[in-house]
Amino acid sequence: MKKIENRIGRIVEPEKVDFLGETVAEPEANQVIIEIISSAICGSDLHIFKGKHPSAPLPVTIGHEFSGRVIETGSKVNRVKNGDRVTVEPVIVCGKCRACKRGNYGYCENINFTYRNGDGAMANYITVDQDNVYLLPQWLSYDSGALIEPLAVAVHAVRRADIKMGEKVLVFGAGAIGLLTAALCRKRGSTEVVVVDYSRKRLELALELGATEVINPDEEDVYEMINILTDGAGIDKSFECVGLEITFNQAIKTLKKNGLATIVGIFEEENINIPASRFITHEIKVQGSQGYCWDFPVALKMSKEIDLEKLITHSFKLDDLQQALETSLDSNSDAIKVIVKPSNI
Repeated sequence: MKKIENRIGRIVEPEKVDFLGETVAEPEANQVIIEIISSAICGSDLHIFKGKHPSAPLPVTIGHEFSGRVIETGSKVNRVKNGDRVTVEPVIVCGKCRACKRGNYGYCENINFTYRNGDGAMANYITVDQDNVYLLPQWLSYDSGALIEPLAVAVHAVRRADIKMGEKVLVFGAGAIGLLTAALCRKRGSTEVVVVDYSRKRLELALELGATEVINPDEEDVYEMINILTDGAGIDKSFECVGLEITFNQAIKTLKKNGLATIVGIFEEENINIPASRFITHEIKVQGSQGYCWDFPVALKMSKEIDLEKLITHSFKLDDLQQALETSLDSNSDAIKVIVKPSNI
């Protein structure tokens, strides 16, 4: 293999980016080297950028939503070949613990993610195991292919919530995960899908993707609107896709009796205050949802029904990673998905 130089973006301290320079090692027998074409900034990248991610102490490489093309393969690789357009499930599991042996690798006792292991996708190249590589269907561009990972996160949340036909759903947060969750709930047969966010532009996109109603807390009271929309009964199921105390409490206090809240957002604060009596008086249920487990194949199929390109609002070169992250954090930018392009393609 010819010598390949790689440049990997990382966060060294809050709101400060630098780059590592490394020579790409030859792939092991079951590995592939991917030239990254499109890499999307995730909400967790922004938590890291602020130095507030609960599971990723600085310094750490970033980037795990990406697509690209295979340029080198190990001796035992048989699922992909050079030139294939691909995306990657960026999870690392041991395959040996009880959860892994039962096929529930999302609960792996030693779970890790590529970017936390130094293999961030804000880079020119990445080396991954072939078992984590998925071919992009012909209807997906490289940019939309980079959004299969967040779509898989939304698929996992919606599947965990077991959304049923006719249910009324409330989604807090119209970032990528919230928007995709709303779209998937509509596809699953929810008759009412309400999305809450402060950005008018994001709420407009929520309606385009399938939401039936939107609420801007600057203009309307969330509780009052839900009371009107449900005739006082409350929401069947809610999704918290923000990671704040206020939205967590709204997600549980808008539920009908015996309703279910699924918490997807990353909380920068470890502890929050909640109305504990609500669990008893309304017999509500709260569950978490993290990552994915056998959800990538479903996400790839669902990508034919959801226009992922609509989520992309900005694009930057790899050299401009600092600006890309700052734009993602800027509430005035109305950024939803910011794409970083390491390649000239």
